[in-house]
Amino acid sequence: MAWKFDKPLYTLATDDQNEQAKYVWEHESLGGIMEDNNRLPQAVVWLLVLTIITAFLITAPLWGQRPMAAIYEEYIALMDSPEVAKLPDDEAKMEYIVNTVKSQGSKWAGHQDRHPLTMNDLRLIKDQIIELQRENAHMDYYTVVGKDVALANFEGEIGDDGVKIRVQPSWDLGYTIDVFYVLYFCIAVMIVVKRLPPSDWQPDHSIGH
Repeated sequence: MAWKFDKPLYTLATDDQNEQAKYVWEHESLGGIMEDNNRLPQAVVWLLVLTIITAFLITAPLWGQRPMAAIYEEYIALMDSPEVAKLPDDEAKMEYIVNTVKSQGSKWAGHQDRHPLTMNDLRLIKDQIIELQRENAHMDYYTVVGKDVALANFEGEIGDDGVKIRVQPSWDLGYTIDVFYVLYFCIAVMIVVKRLPPSDWQPDHSIGH
């Protein structure tokens, strides 16, 4: 099976292979189906591109990132302070905590903005986070899932202390696999289409039908 690469976006087949394909196309009944040799509509191509881009953007770590226990440590440190205790209700207390942490220039400010919670939420995870602090645990290795603080399931590299790094990477193995399969799919479809006769040729359906 020969290949022709001088005009890969026009055809990948040699002239004799195209002539043979044209003969089969026109002389086989194909089960009574009459199929034209039209180009794939550009709208469909752009829809495919848009779908791929949208899928990657939605699942990007920036938006799909889960809240780590570390981002709420500063909140919990202020929960029992006199300034918070004297406030009238939970909404005022939470507002004070958030504004105070933000004014101090927290390094987790972006995460805290994306993962807000209520005073009741803080109460549910407070004891678990304090217990982890006592154990000198890596707080960014733990994820807040509802009322639970659980060890993240990321399988990262091994740290200097021999412990698996459980922080979500900016570009993880799942993305690498996705990129490979997207490229594989697009290249495979192009090869299949371009091994057919060029789209400027149309079959004569009167011959085989």
